[in-house]
Amino acid sequence: MQSTRKEVAIWTGIAVLLGGMTLALSMSAQVQTQTTTTAQKPTVVTKVERGEIVYISGNNVVVKMADGSLRHFDNVPDNVRVTVDGKQLGVRDLKVGMKVQRTITTTSVPKTITTVQSVTGTVWNVNPPTSVILTLEDGKNQQFKIPKGQKFDVDGQMTDAWGLRKGMKISATKVVEVPETVVTQQAKVTGTMPPPPPPPPADTPILVVEEVVVPEEVAEAPAAPAALPKTGSPLPLIGLLGFLSLASSLGLRAFRVR
Repeated sequence: MQSTRKEVAIWTGIAVLLGGMTLALSMSAQVQTQTTTTAQKPTVVTKVERGEIVYISGNNVVVKMADGSLRHFDNVPDNVRVTVDGKQLGVRDLKVGMKVQRTITTTSVPKTITTVQSVTGTVWNVNPPTSVILTLEDGKNQQFKIPKGQKFDVDGQMTDAWGLRKGMKISATKVVEVPETVVTQQAKVTGTMPPPPPPPPADTPILVVEEVVVPEEVAEAPAAPAALPKTGSPLPLIGLLGFLSLASSLGLRAFRVR
């Protein structure tokens, strides 16, 4: 059942009707075909890819993968969404430095398509062990291949193609099983915003703009002259007056002598 195409053909002679006994299938066509599909247990494979966005230009994105390789995503559709902090972002909302993660879930469901063909007819000619020609209900002859090793149930007795005889009325069923695997893939992309830039070092001056208030000019009154220190006394003045008096008396005396 696991091969690419497997065909199991079973020709089963349900009954050999002799003496006017007839077993007919309830169908309108000469060959009835019925197809059924059987699904088996699915297989789910999850793959996680991580990387960091290093370049963005329009809808073109370059991601550095965890192994160091660069992967180019060109012409990313605008309807592609990346889940970042609970928000759905488009390709034009992405930023350099953003960490992204893509989770790819692949689901494989093995199925078997079974086709069953049933036919009722009268043996017109047999070429054992490869083929048999049956006369169908509409009177037309049709040739059928006989699978290798096929056995037929004829009136309760098992026989091979060599046991078929002209005039035997039989019903036969051909079963074809074709395996098929249906693969579906779902991709989910999530990301985190790049971290904020680090603060400047402590020894790096930070430009601070301060508002400088210029005071209004106020006219000031002229200051009063400072008082001179009191350094003199009346004794020098008295001495000066005595000196003048003595000089005057000496002058008068000299004037008189003459």
